[in-house]
Amino acid sequence: MLKIDISEGIDQIIEKLRRDQTPNGSWAYPFETGISTDSYMIILLRALEINDEKLIYQLTERILSRQEKDGGWKLYHDGDGNISITLEAYYALLYSGYYLKSDERMRAARQFILNKGGIEKSHMFTKIMLAITGQIKWPLFFPIQLELILLPISFPINFYSFSEPGRVNMAPIMLLADRKFRLKTKNSPNLSELKVREDNEFVRESAEWRSFYSSIKNGIDCLIGLPSHIHKQATEQAKHYMLARIEKDGTLHGYFSSTFLMIFALLSLGYSKTHPIIINAVKGLMDMKCEINGLPHMQYTTATVWNTSLINYALQEAGLPPSDPMVKKANQYLLKRQHFKYGDWIIHNPKAFPGGWGFADINTINPDVDDTTASLRSIARSVQQDPNFFQSWERGVQWVLSMQNNDGGWPAFEKNTDSNWIKLIPIEKANYILSDPSTADLTGRTLEFLGNYTNLLKEHPSIKSAVHWLMNDQKNDGSWYGRWGNCYIYGTWAAVTGLIATGTLSTHQTVSKAVKWMKEIQNHDGGWGESCKSDENGKYIPLNTSTLTDTAWAVDTLISVSDQPTKEINSGIKFILNNINIEDWTSEYPKGQGMAGDFYIHYHSYRYIFPLLALAHYKNTYF
Repeated sequence: MLKIDISEGIDQIIEKLRRDQTPNGSWAYPFETGISTDSYMIILLRALEINDEKLIYQLTERILSRQEKDGGWKLYHDGDGNISITLEAYYALLYSGYYLKSDERMRAARQFILNKGGIEKSHMFTKIMLAITGQIKWPLFFPIQLELILLPISFPINFYSFSEPGRVNMAPIMLLADRKFRLKTKNSPNLSELKVREDNEFVRESAEWRSFYSSIKNGIDCLIGLPSHIHKQATEQAKHYMLARIEKDGTLHGYFSSTFLMIFALLSLGYSKTHPIIINAVKGLMDMKCEINGLPHMQYTTATVWNTSLINYALQEAGLPPSDPMVKKANQYLLKRQHFKYGDWIIHNPKAFPGGWGFADINTINPDVDDTTASLRSIARSVQQDPNFFQSWERGVQWVLSMQNNDGGWPAFEKNTDSNWIKLIPIEKANYILSDPSTADLTGRTLEFLGNYTNLLKEHPSIKSAVHWLMNDQKNDGSWYGRWGNCYIYGTWAAVTGLIATGTLSTHQTVSKAVKWMKEIQNHDGGWGESCKSDENGKYIPLNTSTLTDTAWAVDTLISVSDQPTKEINSGIKFILNNINIEDWTSEYPKGQGMAGDFYIHYHSYRYIFPLLALAHYKNTYF
């Protein structure tokens, strides 16, 4: 009976995916990140005096639909109200012009903000947005001087010490902070009542940072030229950095935050609100709009390549051949999205050639390791039949191998950008924003790809050093922390499947410890569930409710180490089959994260991808 149920479950998901595939072969499921980008879009449109009233009003409806009874907004279901997103929502709703401070919902939001400590307790990025739009003053001092962008790569700390996502956000911020830019309009709300005290500092400096900062300043002072000339040169360099990285859709690297900041940075340099670059940037943000439950959501980026590569890989694991029209169409889409341009990754990886894939549909210069191995899995079965796929495969595999960090693990975007000094910078969550270290999820998934899809031997130096790094990264309880997913179940799934694929025995102490941990956290209903609180607390926190995605990750982990189905595996599979069509808060719970405690992602595709993989692997292994 279980065999029939599994086959029916697989067929059901496949048919759903077949219906949802777009004409160009991709899957465009939403990349949902709460309401912050919706709020910022309203603020941006009002600041630029672009009166798209239909969009603005619909965004206010979406924002209000997420407000809690206490007046605040949450990042996830079991979390507390978050002051930063509540402040952003309150500001946006007032700036929209459709709601007054006297509105009952606005009064509740305002009281929530004050109860949490006011503007002073919001995140640094929220404060920067408030400074840009004239609500608070810029601090006299920002921790990263604009002239830093001129320091040579050989200097111990330089602009390219930051990770790629960090740089594209920091370049416009450095310009804006340097110029103390403020833009208010006649319709700007007044948020002065939200200041508990007059305190406009974004950061708190440590003694270690002040000492390190003095060495940076000494480096800047050694630059040749008069201070005014050096400052002008730094301004031009920052501007050029942004303009040279605008994608064909007008956005800066395809990210909402960097594009939002770039628009204001260009305004600070004298660009008009109607300049073509700014108009195109706004249009690019508009093009990232999606619809969720009948209302618009401004995506932080699109996850089209990521969705497509993972889905197409899962479909083939479930038995669809490369010749299936759905699979073939998706692979043709992916083939066109492989990168041919050099990006910033070349700075720390100068001997490599382009060959990676990016996350979004429009990415051309910022590939990442995870999307590349996912895309390579998708095209793997077509390599022997089509020379175009073979060439693409060769370039992709070589790029992935070239991106391995010196410590043996793999980063997301750039190799060897995990300097200890970054931890000294007095910027909130600098370790998330500015660094790109080796992580268990990236390293494990890369090992799984190399072990299952290439002919590299387990004695290959890249595999040996990665296995060594991964084993040393295991937590005391047997789990691994996953940087880009939420969080320990995800990291442990990636690590264990990677180790098994590259020759580590299931009886190895490292694997046995992980399996024991995974079994211990199974819920009574047969499923697994992890809270977003895990990454904030730095340890596994149960959700106390099972989710499809967590259960699929856990079951897939156990299948990879077991020749026969165990009771834990069978009960997990039954949970997936019984809940395959579930529609409640658990099916909307974030399973991706960008910044612990501040940025979470609900991938609408995950409820199909990972249950399909778990069911397919169960069927392939045991039937």
